[in-house]
Amino acid sequence: MAAASLSLTVNPAFTTTPKPKLVTSLSHSIKLVSTCTTPSRFPPLISQPPSLSTRLASAFTTRAAASTSSSTTTTNTFHGLCYVVGDNIDTDQIIPAEYLTLVPSKPDEYEKLGSYALIGLPSSYEKRFIEPNEIKTKYSIVIGGDNFGCGSSREHAPVALGAAGAKAVVAESYARIFFRNSVATGEIYPLESEVRICEECRTGDVITIELGESRLINHTTGKEYKLKPIGDAGPVIEAGGIFAYARQTGMIPTEQAA
Repeated sequence: MAAASLSLTVNPAFTTTPKPKLVTSLSHSIKLVSTCTTPSRFPPLISQPPSLSTRLASAFTTRAAASTSSSTTTTNTFHGLCYVVGDNIDTDQIIPAEYLTLVPSKPDEYEKLGSYALIGLPSSYEKRFIEPNEIKTKYSIVIGGDNFGCGSSREHAPVALGAAGAKAVVAESYARIFFRNSVATGEIYPLESEVRICEECRTGDVITIELGESRLINHTTGKEYKLKPIGDAGPVIEAGGIFAYARQTGMIPTEQAA
């Protein structure tokens, strides 16, 4: 007797349609990429509301169009001392793995996480980002070189810098995941310079960053530098992160008082 064979085929009607993924392009704008490869055979019986990703992308587009037609610009300004590092500062140097057990959502552990920011830098950095017996840094601006934030994808890296008291990082370029985590958490502004500012500034220089003008001023040397515009990421960081921005713009409901 010939052996019986069993053939299984998948009914397209029961194929799960993946949700769209939210990704950032290199120009720091946000777009939707569809992962659906199999069209549905039957239309939905009930009309579904737009997803959060769709509404978020739409809000960015609307806001960008409004900013183009409006003369209003961002007026955020940061002023303070800068801390200068070199190229390829990875997330292990920003916050070593042994401190990733700290939970940033807990206020006391958030503060403790900040006290370890940039503790992984080699001993060649004689001036430390956090001085001994301190939990906050006196340097509100970090200036770096190429590929800042490379390495693992840990969100703790920008969170640690923000918890330490840093307001912005100015680097020649970023690892994409670090840039994205900085925007998503709203902890720091990841700003890009058009030249290697890290070679012209020294730790302790007095710096002003004018976001609206996309400009950095070194008051110690008297030099000014043009920065690349932060673009659509700015309002998200200003709101306190992606979820705070979504609540602020009505894309997800705010928590109602009991």
